[in-house]
Amino acid sequence: MRYGVILAGGGGTRLWPASRRALPKQLLRLFGEGETLLGATHRRAQRIADHALVVTAAEQVEAIAADLGESVELLAEPVGRNTAAAIGLAAVHLVARDPDAALAILPSDHHIGDDLGFAAAAAHAFALAEGRGAIVAIGARPTRPETGFGYVELGEPLPGEDHGGARAVRRFIEKPGAAAAVEMVASGHYLWNTGITFARADRLLADMARHLPDTHRALVAIQQALADGAAAAAGRAAALYPGLPSISIDHGVLEHVTDLVCVPGDFGWNDVGSWSALAEIVPAGPDGNVSVGHAIAVGGARNNITVSDPGRVIALVGVEDLVVVQAGDAILVMPRARAQEVRDAVAALGRAGLDRFL
Repeated sequence: MRYGVILAGGGGTRLWPASRRALPKQLLRLFGEGETLLGATHRRAQRIADHALVVTAAEQVEAIAADLGESVELLAEPVGRNTAAAIGLAAVHLVARDPDAALAILPSDHHIGDDLGFAAAAAHAFALAEGRGAIVAIGARPTRPETGFGYVELGEPLPGEDHGGARAVRRFIEKPGAAAAVEMVASGHYLWNTGITFARADRLLADMARHLPDTHRALVAIQQALADGAAAAAGRAAALYPGLPSISIDHGVLEHVTDLVCVPGDFGWNDVGSWSALAEIVPAGPDGNVSVGHAIAVGGARNNITVSDPGRVIALVGVEDLVVVQAGDAILVMPRARAQEVRDAVAALGRAGLDRFL
């Protein structure tokens, strides 16, 4: 069977003050009163796979169940140890029930504008994962030289029948500088790394055994405990997880795999990694202002991004290129060009002992 494994344990500090510890990024309704980012991801997972599983932090289980419904299958990590451990935990649970399980690993907090285009890319990726035993990354065609995303350098096309334009992967590039990003996008040989990955569960676990042996040993112990039931496995995870390395699947496994494959996709992908990303998703008004919630702009105010809670309003007079976010008991104001620096404000709040706002 095909399984959608949704990774939903992150906090998303780059979208503070809307994203908080009690309301992480994946549970935000960024585009009005519609579904959350997690809800949209879960809907897509159900479309491309036979079953969806959400891996999350123990403290987020209640909120995620409230968002998706009590029938959703949740797998709780006792502590966060980055994506390699989260994916490995899902893999041992799923391979125990289905030795042929094929996984679509889906970040829960990304925006995808074209569900049909995504489903088409996913179908090619699943076929390669199942038919060739490959680990398959989905790459998004870059629309600009973005320095906030990782990239995948493409190698040769796969031989044989049509694979949706799949290519071998030469290497990953982590968030390049501006000049390098311009060159890579101009070359046409690079795609944005979406973090969406397809593979058989047993293939992922075999690569973890080679490249993350300590993590793999713990995962095997958790899998063995499953024979005594879910509670026994959860207890084993609680005992072993604190000692695991915190490492991403990219750094821990994928960068070491020599037969990695990439399927390109044109489906309006955006990781919504900063407030400035809203300008690529939400249509702008005649003066270039992008608003989620109520806002008015007068006196030549232009090219601003505003976000406000229901029942609140933001008024802009003669200002340009700002981000203004009102969420709950906090307000953020910054230049659009410095949107990645929200983390600095979050860190400063922590140092000042203002954790109640985080």
